[in-house]
Amino acid sequence: MNRVAQRLRGLPLRSRLALLVATAVAVAVAVAASVCWFVVQSALVNSLDDALKGTARLPPDVVTRLIDPDGNCRRVVLNPDDPGLFKQVIQIVDRDGNSCVIYGKQSVEVTPADVEVANGKASDATHVATAGNGSKYRVYTYPLTDYRAAVSVARPLSEVDDTLGKLGLILALVAGIGVVGAGAAGLWVARTGLRPVDELTDTVEHVARTEDLTVRIPVEGDDEIARLSASFNSMTASLASSRDLQQQLIADAGHELRTPLTSMRTNIELLTRSEETGRAIPPDDRKALMASLKAQMTELAALIGDLQVLSRTGLAGGDGPLKVVSLHDTVRTAIERARLRGPELTITSDLAPWYVRAEPAALERAIVNLLDNAVKFSPPEGTLEVHLMRGRLTVRDHGPGIPADELPYVFDRFWRSPTARALPGSGLGLSIVARTVESYGGTVGLGAAEGGGTVATVQLPGAPTPPPEVPEEAAGPA
Repeated sequence: MNRVAQRLRGLPLRSRLALLVATAVAVAVAVAASVCWFVVQSALVNSLDDALKGTARLPPDVVTRLIDPDGNCRRVVLNPDDPGLFKQVIQIVDRDGNSCVIYGKQSVEVTPADVEVANGKASDATHVATAGNGSKYRVYTYPLTDYRAAVSVARPLSEVDDTLGKLGLILALVAGIGVVGAGAAGLWVARTGLRPVDELTDTVEHVARTEDLTVRIPVEGDDEIARLSASFNSMTASLASSRDLQQQLIADAGHELRTPLTSMRTNIELLTRSEETGRAIPPDDRKALMASLKAQMTELAALIGDLQVLSRTGLAGGDGPLKVVSLHDTVRTAIERARLRGPELTITSDLAPWYVRAEPAALERAIVNLLDNAVKFSPPEGTLEVHLMRGRLTVRDHGPGIPADELPYVFDRFWRSPTARALPGSGLGLSIVARTVESYGGTVGLGAAEGGGTVATVQLPGAPTPPPEVPEEAAGPA
């Protein structure tokens, strides 16, 4: 069996399908032919029995002529001109098991069942016996009660066997044609049904060979093959989009890295030239130069850190598993960090308890980025208003606001408003916020606030109370 299974696995799929179809049809045809053969055999045998019973009863006057006064029977041919002569055998069986043929050419063996009928122990008997010439006969025996004897009527089983032989030949021929036809039909069906799979295979091989993700497979119908084709098209479209985004990220990162690197290179060259030529840079200029280098390194480190967050796979750059996090505590921690960045600002907060399922570090990073953006655009000694109610977090500043035509781009990577080019930042903070919030099933938006400034809105799914399995000390104070 293992060898057969291995050989089957080595065949092409269409060959296996055709072979399986042919095998299934062959088994079905064999079962149907066998059932048909046995049904016909039973019907023919029953018909033969009915014929024997219908013609076996001898009239009383004939019986008196067949048996002498001593109880012995004599061989008598009732109708020598009968065309059925010698096909049917009629013989008398006495109570001792002796027999004499009264019609036919040869005798048929006497069985114990015939003797029981002759002795009145059975009403009749039907069985198969062997004749003197070795042929099989179907025998029906009924009693002659007045003479303590029985009459056995027999006809050759060749009448049934010949018909069954012809039927078997016809069934075998039909079954053979059916199996061959089923194999051919199975091969045709396999080729037709697997044609989309062949097209899909060719397309996959083409994509693997050329890395051309623009190839699409035509989708016809709504069956499993169509769904597979549609899934493949969706996969290649996603891969193409991912590759485009990756290339765009690399291009944008290269563009953003070029500016601080160029500035750092210029400053370092100035310092190197001063050392090589022995011409000292004035203290104030050297101090400004070192401060510029420090600021550029800080900006470069922040940019690289943001790029690492965006390049990570998983939920918004989070490396840990999702946990139940108290959003109000996370916002409170982010507010304390924002106060360090803008000590001159006034930050007011109204935080209602809300628990979400997120990766704690990634969620805190997103909230901190959102507050940093508000701190950066707030005027000196301005006010930030932070409000959290039923999972809706709003951060409102009183800065210059964002023009309406720039709002669609605020969450794009590396995008910065022309009016904010001089401000520190990589243009990735809000992009990280959007990616984080959306990965947890939330939404984020930025819009103009009434009376001036900007209001950022984050909506995260959750509940005002922690789940039962979360300990109170882990959930944090409400």
